[in-house]
Amino acid sequence: MVTARTGLMVLSFALSVAIGLILGHGRDSTGEPGAAPSAHLLIGLSMDTLKEARWQRDRDMMLARAASQGAEVLVQSANSDDARQIADIEGLLTRHVDVLVVIPHDGTAMAKAVRLAHEAGVPVIAYDRIIRDSDLDLYVSFDNVRVGQLQAKYLVDHLPTPGKGTIIRILGSKADNNAQLFKQGQDEVLAPYIARGDVKVIHEDWADDWKPENAKKIVNAAISQHGRAFDAVLASNDGTAGGAIQALSEEGLAGKVLVTGQDAELVACQRIVAGTQAMTVYKPLERLATSAMDLAVQMARHHVIVAKQTVYNGKVDVPAVLADVVVATRENMMDTVIRDGFLTKQEVYGGAP
Repeated sequence: MVTARTGLMVLSFALSVAIGLILGHGRDSTGEPGAAPSAHLLIGLSMDTLKEARWQRDRDMMLARAASQGAEVLVQSANSDDARQIADIEGLLTRHVDVLVVIPHDGTAMAKAVRLAHEAGVPVIAYDRIIRDSDLDLYVSFDNVRVGQLQAKYLVDHLPTPGKGTIIRILGSKADNNAQLFKQGQDEVLAPYIARGDVKVIHEDWADDWKPENAKKIVNAAISQHGRAFDAVLASNDGTAGGAIQALSEEGLAGKVLVTGQDAELVACQRIVAGTQAMTVYKPLERLATSAMDLAVQMARHHVIVAKQTVYNGKVDVPAVLADVVVATRENMMDTVIRDGFLTKQEVYGGAP
Protein backbone atom coordinates (compact mmCIF):
# COMPACT_ATOMS: atom_id res chain seq x y z
CA MET A 1 0.00 0.00 0.00
CA VAL A 2 1.28 3.43 -0.91
CA THR A 3 0.94 5.93 1.92
CA ALA A 4 2.00 9.53 2.39
CA ARG A 5 4.32 10.57 5.19
CA THR A 6 5.27 13.98 6.45
CA GLY A 7 8.76 15.33 7.02
CA LEU A 8 11.49 17.01 5.04
CA MET A 9 13.42 15.16 2.35
CA VAL A 10 16.08 16.48 0.02
CA LEU A 11 16.11 14.97 -3.45
CA SER A 12 19.26 12.89 -3.47
CA PHE A 13 19.39 12.58 -7.26
CA ALA A 14 19.33 16.36 -7.66
CA LEU A 15 22.18 16.61 -5.17
CA SER A 16 24.23 13.99 -6.98
CA VAL A 17 23.72 15.79 -10.28
CA ALA A 18 24.78 19.07 -8.72
CA ILE A 19 27.91 17.46 -7.31
CA GLY A 20 28.63 15.95 -10.72
CA LEU A 21 28.53 19.40 -12.29
CA ILE A 22 30.92 20.77 -9.69
CA LEU A 23 33.30 17.94 -10.50
CA GLY A 24 32.98 18.60 -14.24
CA HIS A 25 30.83 15.57 -15.09
CA GLY A 26 27.74 17.37 -16.36
CA ARG A 27 25.96 17.01 -19.72
CA ASP A 28 25.08 19.69 -22.20
CA SER A 29 21.93 19.53 -24.31
CA THR A 30 23.71 17.24 -26.77
CA GLY A 31 24.48 14.76 -24.02
CA GLU A 32 28.26 15.04 -24.34
CA PRO A 33 29.97 14.43 -20.97
CA GLY A 34 32.23 17.09 -19.52
CA ALA A 35 30.59 20.01 -21.35
CA ALA A 36 28.97 22.95 -19.60
CA PRO A 37 25.20 22.70 -19.41
CA SER A 38 23.22 24.64 -22.00
CA ALA A 39 20.93 27.47 -20.88
CA HIS A 40 18.19 25.88 -23.01
CA LEU A 41 16.24 23.40 -20.92
CA LEU A 42 14.57 20.39 -22.49
CA ILE A 43 11.86 18.53 -20.56
CA GLY A 44 10.48 15.20 -21.72
CA LEU A 45 6.78 14.58 -20.99
CA SER A 46 5.58 11.01 -21.41
CA MET A 47 1.81 10.78 -21.08
CA ASP A 48 -0.39 7.73 -20.69
CA THR A 49 -3.10 9.16 -22.92
CA LEU A 50 -4.54 12.31 -24.46
CA LYS A 51 -7.97 10.85 -25.14
CA GLU A 52 -9.57 12.55 -22.14
CA ALA A 53 -10.13 16.29 -21.94
CA ARG A 54 -8.53 16.35 -18.51
CA TRP A 55 -5.14 15.24 -19.86
CA GLN A 56 -5.26 17.67 -22.78
CA ARG A 57 -5.75 20.43 -20.24
CA ASP A 58 -2.78 19.23 -18.15
CA ARG A 59 -0.56 19.14 -21.23
CA ASP A 60 -1.50 22.62 -22.38
CA MET A 61 -0.93 24.17 -18.95
CA MET A 62 2.40 22.41 -18.55
CA LEU A 63 3.62 23.57 -21.94
CA ALA A 64 2.59 27.15 -21.24
CA ARG A 65 4.26 27.19 -17.84
CA ALA A 66 7.50 25.70 -19.15
CA ALA A 67 7.61 28.15 -22.06
CA SER A 68 7.24 31.06 -19.65
CA GLN A 69 10.47 29.91 -18.02
CA GLY A 70 12.37 29.38 -21.25
CA ALA A 71 12.04 25.60 -21.25
CA GLU A 72 10.90 23.41 -24.13
CA VAL A 73 8.71 20.36 -23.54
CA LEU A 74 8.73 17.32 -25.83
CA VAL A 75 5.41 15.49 -25.50
CA GLN A 76 4.65 11.84 -26.22
CA SER A 77 1.34 10.06 -25.63
CA ALA A 78 1.28 6.27 -25.33
CA ASN A 79 -2.42 5.64 -25.90
CA SER A 80 -2.54 3.52 -22.71
CA ASP A 81 0.04 1.06 -24.04
CA ASP A 82 2.91 0.15 -21.68
CA ALA A 83 5.28 -1.03 -24.43
CA ARG A 84 4.65 2.12 -26.41
CA GLN A 85 5.24 4.29 -23.34
CA ILE A 86 8.62 2.67 -22.73
CA ALA A 87 9.50 3.22 -26.40
CA ASP A 88 8.38 6.85 -26.10
CA ILE A 89 10.62 7.34 -23.08
CA GLU A 90 13.58 5.74 -24.83
CA GLY A 91 13.00 8.19 -27.67
CA LEU A 92 12.87 11.15 -25.30
CA LEU A 93 16.11 10.05 -23.67
CA THR A 94 17.83 9.92 -27.05
CA ARG A 95 16.79 13.56 -27.44
CA HIS A 96 18.87 14.26 -24.31
CA VAL A 97 16.13 15.75 -22.18
CA ASP A 98 17.29 17.32 -18.91
CA VAL A 99 14.34 15.99 -16.89
CA LEU A 100 11.72 13.34 -17.60
CA VAL A 101 8.11 13.83 -16.44
CA VAL A 102 6.02 10.66 -16.63
CA ILE A 103 2.27 10.12 -16.32
CA PRO A 104 2.33 6.32 -16.21
CA HIS A 105 -0.30 4.05 -17.65
CA ASP A 106 0.91 1.26 -15.36
CA GLY A 107 2.80 2.52 -12.33
CA THR A 108 4.64 -0.77 -11.88
CA ALA A 109 5.64 -1.24 -15.53
CA MET A 110 7.20 2.23 -15.61
CA ALA A 111 9.85 1.27 -13.04
CA LYS A 112 11.87 0.33 -16.12
CA ALA A 113 11.53 3.90 -17.35
CA VAL A 114 13.07 5.24 -14.15
CA ARG A 115 15.98 2.82 -14.49
CA LEU A 116 16.57 3.78 -18.13
CA ALA A 117 16.44 7.47 -17.30
CA HIS A 118 18.88 7.14 -14.43
CA GLU A 119 21.26 5.18 -16.61
CA ALA A 120 21.17 8.21 -18.94
CA GLY A 121 21.72 10.61 -16.04
CA VAL A 122 18.19 12.02 -16.18
CA PRO A 123 16.00 12.54 -13.08
CA VAL A 124 12.34 11.48 -13.18
CA ILE A 125 9.20 13.15 -11.88
CA ALA A 126 6.01 11.07 -11.68
CA TYR A 127 3.01 13.30 -12.36
CA ASP A 128 -0.39 12.54 -10.83
CA ARG A 129 0.30 8.78 -10.62
CA ILE A 130 3.24 7.31 -8.75
CA ILE A 131 5.77 4.92 -10.29
CA ARG A 132 6.21 1.94 -8.02
CA ASP A 133 9.21 -0.19 -7.06
CA SER A 134 11.78 2.29 -8.34
CA ASP A 135 14.23 4.98 -7.19
CA LEU A 136 11.83 7.68 -8.33
CA ASP A 137 13.13 11.22 -7.75
CA LEU A 138 9.90 13.16 -7.17
CA TYR A 139 6.14 12.60 -7.08
CA VAL A 140 3.78 15.50 -7.84
CA SER A 141 0.12 14.74 -7.37
CA PHE A 142 -3.03 15.37 -5.43
CA ASP A 143 -3.78 13.67 -2.13
CA ASN A 144 -5.49 10.73 -3.76
CA VAL A 145 -6.47 8.97 -0.54
CA ARG A 146 -8.24 12.20 0.38
CA VAL A 147 -10.12 12.07 -2.95
CA GLY A 148 -11.56 8.67 -2.04
CA GLN A 149 -12.42 9.84 1.47
CA LEU A 150 -14.32 12.86 0.16
CA GLN A 151 -16.26 10.73 -2.33
CA ALA A 152 -17.33 8.18 0.27
CA LYS A 153 -18.06 10.80 2.95
CA TYR A 154 -20.31 12.72 0.57
CA LEU A 155 -22.08 9.52 -0.40
CA VAL A 156 -22.87 8.31 3.12
CA ASP A 157 -23.92 11.79 4.24
CA HIS A 158 -26.32 12.23 1.30
CA LEU A 159 -27.99 8.83 1.14
CA PRO A 160 -31.82 9.08 1.37
CA THR A 161 -31.37 8.01 4.98
CA PRO A 162 -27.97 9.51 5.88
CA GLY A 163 -25.47 6.82 6.83
CA LYS A 164 -27.68 3.96 5.66
CA GLY A 165 -28.31 2.44 2.25
CA THR A 166 -27.28 0.09 -0.54
CA ILE A 167 -24.60 1.04 -3.03
CA ILE A 168 -22.74 -0.06 -6.14
CA ARG A 169 -19.00 0.63 -6.32
CA ILE A 170 -17.17 1.30 -9.56
CA LEU A 171 -13.46 1.16 -8.91
CA GLY A 172 -10.92 2.53 -11.38
CA SER A 173 -8.34 0.77 -13.51
CA LYS A 174 -6.35 -1.87 -11.65
CA ALA A 175 -3.24 -0.82 -13.56
CA ASP A 176 -3.45 2.71 -12.13
CA ASN A 177 -2.05 2.99 -8.62
CA ASN A 178 -4.28 6.01 -8.03
CA ALA A 179 -7.30 3.73 -8.31
CA GLN A 180 -5.93 1.78 -5.37
CA LEU A 181 -5.49 5.01 -3.40
CA PHE A 182 -9.03 6.18 -4.17
CA LYS A 183 -10.28 2.78 -2.98
CA GLN A 184 -8.16 3.05 0.16
CA GLY A 185 -9.73 6.39 1.03
CA GLN A 186 -13.23 5.13 0.27
CA ASP A 187 -12.65 2.01 2.38
CA GLU A 188 -11.49 4.07 5.36
CA VAL A 189 -14.81 5.94 5.38
CA LEU A 190 -17.10 3.04 4.47
CA ALA A 191 -15.62 0.37 6.77
CA PRO A 192 -17.48 1.25 9.99
CA TYR A 193 -20.80 1.67 8.15
CA ILE A 194 -20.38 -1.69 6.42
CA ALA A 195 -19.31 -3.37 9.68
CA ARG A 196 -22.50 -2.15 11.39
CA GLY A 197 -24.61 -3.27 8.44
CA ASP A 198 -25.77 0.29 7.79
CA VAL A 199 -24.24 0.38 4.30
CA LYS A 200 -24.37 -2.65 2.02
CA VAL A 201 -22.29 -2.93 -1.16
CA ILE A 202 -24.41 -5.05 -3.46
CA HIS A 203 -21.93 -5.05 -6.34
CA GLU A 204 -18.45 -3.73 -7.11
CA ASP A 205 -15.88 -4.16 -9.85
CA TRP A 206 -12.86 -2.53 -11.51
CA ALA A 207 -13.40 -0.50 -14.68
CA ASP A 208 -10.48 -1.41 -16.95
CA ASP A 209 -8.63 1.63 -18.30
CA TRP A 210 -11.26 3.87 -16.67
CA LYS A 211 -13.49 3.37 -19.71
CA PRO A 212 -17.09 4.62 -19.34
CA GLU A 213 -18.37 1.62 -21.28
CA ASN A 214 -16.82 -0.69 -18.68
CA ALA A 215 -18.50 1.29 -15.90
CA LYS A 216 -21.82 0.95 -17.72
CA LYS A 217 -21.34 -2.82 -17.87
CA ILE A 218 -20.73 -2.90 -14.11
CA VAL A 219 -23.98 -1.08 -13.37
CA ASN A 220 -25.87 -3.19 -15.90
CA ALA A 221 -24.55 -6.34 -14.22
CA ALA A 222 -25.52 -5.03 -10.78
CA ILE A 223 -29.09 -4.30 -11.93
CA SER A 224 -29.38 -7.69 -13.62
CA GLN A 225 -28.28 -9.49 -10.45
CA HIS A 226 -29.82 -7.35 -7.73
CA GLY A 227 -32.60 -5.31 -9.28
CA ARG A 228 -33.23 -1.57 -9.26
CA ALA A 229 -33.52 -1.04 -5.49
CA PHE A 230 -30.24 0.68 -4.63
CA ASP A 231 -29.42 4.17 -3.43
CA ALA A 232 -26.09 5.25 -4.87
CA VAL A 233 -23.20 4.53 -7.20
CA LEU A 234 -19.75 5.26 -5.81
CA ALA A 235 -17.94 5.97 -9.09
CA SER A 236 -14.25 6.75 -8.79
CA ASN A 237 -14.05 9.39 -11.55
CA ASP A 238 -16.26 11.42 -13.88
CA GLY A 239 -15.72 9.11 -16.83
CA THR A 240 -16.98 6.06 -14.94
CA ALA A 241 -19.76 8.21 -13.49
CA GLY A 242 -20.82 8.97 -17.06
CA GLY A 243 -20.97 5.28 -17.91
CA ALA A 244 -22.98 4.59 -14.74
CA ILE A 245 -25.44 7.38 -15.53
CA GLN A 246 -25.94 6.02 -19.04
CA ALA A 247 -26.95 2.68 -17.53
CA LEU A 248 -29.19 4.43 -15.00
CA SER A 249 -30.85 6.46 -17.76
CA GLU A 250 -31.80 3.30 -19.59
CA GLU A 251 -33.58 2.13 -16.41
CA GLY A 252 -35.27 5.48 -15.73
CA LEU A 253 -33.10 5.95 -12.63
CA ALA A 254 -30.90 8.90 -13.65
CA GLY A 255 -31.28 11.68 -11.11
CA LYS A 256 -32.92 9.29 -8.63
CA VAL A 257 -29.69 7.51 -7.65
CA LEU A 258 -26.76 9.43 -6.17
CA VAL A 259 -23.59 9.19 -8.31
CA THR A 260 -20.12 10.44 -7.30
CA GLY A 261 -17.14 11.39 -9.48
CA GLN A 262 -13.90 13.31 -9.68
CA ASP A 263 -11.91 15.56 -12.08
CA ALA A 264 -14.62 18.24 -12.58
CA GLU A 265 -14.84 17.42 -16.28
CA LEU A 266 -17.16 19.72 -18.22
CA VAL A 267 -19.74 17.04 -18.99
CA ALA A 268 -19.73 15.99 -15.32
CA CYS A 269 -20.28 19.55 -14.11
CA GLN A 270 -23.13 19.86 -16.62
CA ARG A 271 -24.62 16.64 -15.24
CA ILE A 272 -24.28 17.99 -11.70
CA VAL A 273 -26.20 21.19 -12.40
CA ALA A 274 -28.77 19.10 -14.33
CA GLY A 275 -29.15 16.77 -11.35
CA THR A 276 -28.00 13.40 -12.74
CA GLN A 277 -24.62 13.42 -10.95
CA ALA A 278 -24.37 14.50 -7.32
CA MET A 279 -20.77 15.64 -6.96
CA THR A 280 -17.28 15.63 -8.35
CA VAL A 281 -13.92 16.13 -6.69
CA TYR A 282 -12.40 19.27 -8.14
CA LYS A 283 -8.64 19.03 -8.46
CA PRO A 284 -7.09 22.44 -9.24
CA LEU A 285 -5.08 21.19 -12.22
CA GLU A 286 -3.42 24.51 -12.94
CA ARG A 287 -1.72 24.45 -9.54
CA LEU A 288 -0.52 20.90 -10.13
CA ALA A 289 0.66 21.46 -13.70
CA THR A 290 2.50 24.69 -12.90
CA SER A 291 4.04 23.19 -9.79
CA ALA A 292 5.30 20.19 -11.77
CA MET A 293 6.90 22.38 -14.42
CA ASP A 294 8.41 24.72 -11.82
CA LEU A 295 9.97 21.72 -10.09
CA ALA A 296 11.12 20.21 -13.40
CA VAL A 297 12.87 23.47 -14.30
CA GLN A 298 14.50 23.66 -10.87
CA MET A 299 15.65 20.07 -11.20
CA ALA A 300 16.99 20.71 -14.71
CA ARG A 301 18.98 23.62 -13.31
CA HIS A 302 20.31 21.31 -10.60
CA HIS A 303 18.74 23.24 -7.73
CA VAL A 304 18.29 21.33 -4.49
CA ILE A 305 14.59 20.67 -3.84
CA VAL A 306 13.24 20.00 -0.37
CA ALA A 307 9.91 18.12 -0.11
CA LYS A 308 7.72 18.24 2.99
CA GLN A 309 6.10 14.87 2.35
CA THR A 310 7.13 11.45 1.14
CA VAL A 311 5.20 8.58 -0.38
CA TYR A 312 6.49 5.02 -0.11
CA ASN A 313 6.35 3.39 -3.56
CA GLY A 314 7.20 -0.15 -2.52
CA LYS A 315 10.94 0.46 -2.64
CA VAL A 316 11.83 3.93 -1.33
CA ASP A 317 10.27 6.96 0.34
CA VAL A 318 9.76 9.24 -2.65
CA PRO A 319 9.83 13.02 -2.02
CA ALA A 320 6.32 14.23 -2.76
CA VAL A 321 4.38 17.43 -3.39
CA LEU A 322 0.69 16.70 -2.78
CA ALA A 323 -2.02 19.28 -3.49
CA ASP A 324 -5.39 19.35 -1.74
CA VAL A 325 -8.75 18.79 -3.42
CA VAL A 326 -12.31 20.16 -3.08
CA VAL A 327 -15.81 18.71 -3.35
CA ALA A 328 -17.83 20.45 -6.08
CA THR A 329 -21.62 20.22 -6.10
CA ARG A 330 -24.55 22.08 -7.64
CA GLU A 331 -24.59 24.30 -4.55
CA ASN A 332 -20.95 25.45 -4.73
CA MET A 333 -20.16 25.14 -8.45
CA MET A 334 -19.91 28.92 -8.83
CA ASP A 335 -17.57 29.21 -5.83
CA THR A 336 -15.15 26.45 -6.88
CA VAL A 337 -14.77 25.35 -10.47
CA ILE A 338 -16.09 28.55 -12.04
CA ARG A 339 -14.52 31.05 -9.64
CA ASP A 340 -11.10 29.49 -10.28
CA GLY A 341 -11.59 29.84 -14.03
CA PHE A 342 -11.32 26.09 -14.52
CA LEU A 343 -14.58 26.21 -16.46
CA THR A 344 -16.78 29.15 -17.38
CA LYS A 345 -20.34 29.73 -16.25
CA GLN A 346 -21.49 29.61 -19.88
CA GLU A 347 -19.78 26.27 -20.41
CA VAL A 348 -21.36 24.70 -17.35
CA TYR A 349 -24.82 26.24 -17.36
CA GLY A 350 -25.29 27.13 -21.01
CA GLY A 351 -28.61 28.94 -21.31
CA ALA A 352 -29.85 27.74 -17.90
CA PRO A 353 -30.45 30.38 -15.20
